[in-house]
Amino acid sequence: MIEAGRGGSIVITSSGAGIKPMLHLGDYGATKAAVIYLTKVLALENGEHGIRVNSIAPGNVDTPLVMNDAVFSLFRPDLEHPTREDVEPVFAGMNVLKTKPWLTGRDMANAVAWLASDDAAFITGVVLPVDMGVTAG
Repeated sequence: MIEAGRGGSIVITSSGAGIKPMLHLGDYGATKAAVIYLTKVLALENGEHGIRVNSIAPGNVDTPLVMNDAVFSLFRPDLEHPTREDVEPVFAGMNVLKTKPWLTGRDMANAVAWLASDDAAFITGVVLPVDMGVTAG
């Protein structure tokens, strides 16, 4: 990008766990906080070249990372084999926006597309939480 001299946009994926500490996620949250730091450093280092660097911080997204027995058991330790339906109210309860319990990959893609677009031409070094308000409180 620097050699081409046309600027550009880099969008890195972090996590809400890198912003707000969450039980049982110390190792994961620490690495995602490092991604946030890297985003900001890269924004500082590349701004003079017209390269913007930002990060999204997803909340709970309906992917195999969240939708699995181990995670379900963390959120419903009172049940022997919790199901998606068993954990749905717990996940929904974490969100400030109560529209749905989980985000989708499309929700993340839309945020990335916006940050990479000319509509965000003057935004760099930011972490955009896309998490239905989980990190707000």
